[in-house]
Amino acid sequence: MRNGQNGQGAQHTLSFVDGSTVTADLLVGADGAWSKVRPLLSDAKPAYIGTTFVETYLSDADVRHPASADAVGGGAFFAMAPGKGIFAHREPDGVLHTYVAVRQPMAWVSAIEAEDPAEALRRVAAEFDGWAPALTALITDGETDPVLRSLHALPSDHRWDRVPGVTLLGDAAHLMAPAGDGANLAMVDGAELAEAIVAHPEDLEAALAAYEEKLFPRSAEAATGSAEVLDACLGEDAPHSLVRFLNQTPGQ
Repeated sequence: MRNGQNGQGAQHTLSFVDGSTVTADLLVGADGAWSKVRPLLSDAKPAYIGTTFVETYLSDADVRHPASADAVGGGAFFAMAPGKGIFAHREPDGVLHTYVAVRQPMAWVSAIEAEDPAEALRRVAAEFDGWAPALTALITDGETDPVLRSLHALPSDHRWDRVPGVTLLGDAAHLMAPAGDGANLAMVDGAELAEAIVAHPEDLEAALAAYEEKLFPRSAEAATGSAEVLDACLGEDAPHSLVRFLNQTPGQ
């Protein structure tokens, strides 16, 4: 990726693995957490936030795993304690989709990833020793290989100086802990970037500056909120902290 000038502003040339290239007056980094475009604007890199989700599935649960299916019920299920939790929800055709959350260092994650799937599930389930069998079965009876998703985030106040011809949206701009905002924020980013370009048809830099002026405070607020939600779920006073959080949230 390299920069150039076109007489009115910057151009950016992208080189792809197949050897092809393309040059654009506007480069939008919408390429996710490990964005290749972000370094043009910022030195910030996603950092592990100390929490990993382990993803498992049970199929035909009402027939094959009735106790777990009854525990999860017909919608979403949350069971939390300080530093760990089991979050599950029902999907079509009797599928139970589970995210097992643990606050563990990356060394623990790497050790789990090095195990075979059955041993990995056993070691994850060991973190929930003493929990109800219907809940630990969401882990031990997992019918697919466990997928470990180590949560990373950018600084909540991530921003950058204006660089001609390039900007970011979505996780490339504001990677944060999962709290239900990520995809929605990315869509808002895209819509507001488009609106800014339409509002400044003759001045791309003015459009990008206007877009980023809204992006930065919105992203910071959402990122701070996502960290608060995660801590409410897994912090030292979970699950009572989540109950308090929901009771303080407007509309709840």
